[in-house]
Amino acid sequence: MLWRWLFNAEFGIINVLIGFTGLRGPAWLTDPNWALTALIITSLWGVGGTTLIFLAGLQGIPQELYEAAEIDGANRLMQFRNITLPLISHVTFFNLVLGIIGALQVFTDAFVITGGGPNNATLFLAIYLYRHAFLFLNMGYAAALAWVMFIIVMILTLLVFRSSPLWVFYESERQGKSK
Repeated sequence: MLWRWLFNAEFGIINVLIGFTGLRGPAWLTDPNWALTALIITSLWGVGGTTLIFLAGLQGIPQELYEAAEIDGANRLMQFRNITLPLISHVTFFNLVLGIIGALQVFTDAFVITGGGPNNATLFLAIYLYRHAFLFLNMGYAAALAWVMFIIVMILTLLVFRSSPLWVFYESERQGKSK
């Protein structure tokens, strides 16, 4: 409900702040061209969890690797590309899988803030499924939609898992190959 107030076209704080610049803010939640943008902005609020997981992965990288690379003449970009990215690839993999699953199951924010409107601009598959199940009482169709959503999530997740040997580095695998 806080986001509905923030994005209110008449007295929302975002449009009030935009008004201080002399511009007129958009009708965030009632204009089909801006409703999805408003939901994207609200989704940025949830980036903190992903960032925390990346931070934990970054703290697991031994500092000695950076020191050795610096002695060998590697600059910051080379250190990032050759040390940081490979050593947090498993964290990236984890966040990617969770992100795909979460993106295909967007429901709460869109349902509470816009209800799927205006003009179905924010009608995600989960809201469409909900409408058919609980508003139109078309349970068979809703169940079929749920299975389609499950299959889409499963296929995308399997594709990421299949591609992981090409780009995900596990330290235990590396140590096992060198012995």
